[in-house]
Amino acid sequence: MIPAHPLPAQAARWQALWRDAIRDPRELLSLLGLGLDAARVSAPAAAAFPLRVPRGFAARMRHGDRHDPLLRQVLPLVEEERVTPGFSSDAVGDAAARAGRGLLHKYQGRALLVATGSCAVHCRYCFRRHFPYGEETAAADGWRESLDYLAAHPEIDEVLLSGGDPLSLSTAKLAELTTGLARLPQVRRLRLHTRLPVVLPERVDNALLDWLSSLPWPVAIVLHANHANELDASVATACTRLRGTGAQLLNQSVLLRGVNDDIDALADLSTRLFEIGVLPYYLHQLDRVSGTAHFEVDDARARALWSGLHRRLPGYLLPRLVRETAGEPGKSDL
Repeated sequence: MIPAHPLPAQAARWQALWRDAIRDPRELLSLLGLGLDAARVSAPAAAAFPLRVPRGFAARMRHGDRHDPLLRQVLPLVEEERVTPGFSSDAVGDAAARAGRGLLHKYQGRALLVATGSCAVHCRYCFRRHFPYGEETAAADGWRESLDYLAAHPEIDEVLLSGGDPLSLSTAKLAELTTGLARLPQVRRLRLHTRLPVVLPERVDNALLDWLSSLPWPVAIVLHANHANELDASVATACTRLRGTGAQLLNQSVLLRGVNDDIDALADLSTRLFEIGVLPYYLHQLDRVSGTAHFEVDDARARALWSGLHRRLPGYLLPRLVRETAGEPGKSDL
């Protein structure tokens, strides 16, 4: 394990830790004792989709292990330069579902707000790595366009916040949205899709908890962890604090070659999630986004892994194995 980067006590807030993220692949490899592996790094991939890793997340990587499952998720490799048939810039049909600035309406009764393009970590398999965030951010203009659309569609009773990562916004900006949503009588549920409590658990501060506790609807927080090694004591503490607001905590992961494509890794992930108060929800097959083909696990292997999990784990620890297909009315079970 590499040592966490020290910060003065007065600066140890999530915003300071965010700014102090590792951005240079060579620095990350050097910290891990892998400086000679720099030849594996793709300069074009790093330029197109820059490395960003909080130091606390890097501290959970195994020193000297070039195959570390957390490192593989964030390091821009030369394999990303490969052009692979069937992989595109919009694998899940976000463009066709656009219903306003930063607002996607794919599924009946639900609308998703792409709250921001910012994330604390840049995952190399990200299905929105090519998304046009510059012109598609729902938080712009005080959420006005999104709120107007929702008001005109009373059949939408659940609002999803995604991104980027919605918790990269200030709590005040999030409260601006929920104040507007509270004026819409049809809204019955709020869902947050976020990786920050996993990669930057310091984001779960008192202001965020106060905001969550004040919301008038049931709240589901869908976390994103792919490997048990991501879930250290700091993440467990963040999850305990989130559950204290009354929110339901779920996890969705992505099946990734070289990260979690074996039964032991998947079983350990589900078991560890339950230990920290999070229920496994989805195990996604990879969204076929350009630059991510080296992560793909074929469907036959995916089904075999899930069957092995089914034999090993109780039902409440078994995530649904799913794929998102553009134009379909929901996730498809595999």
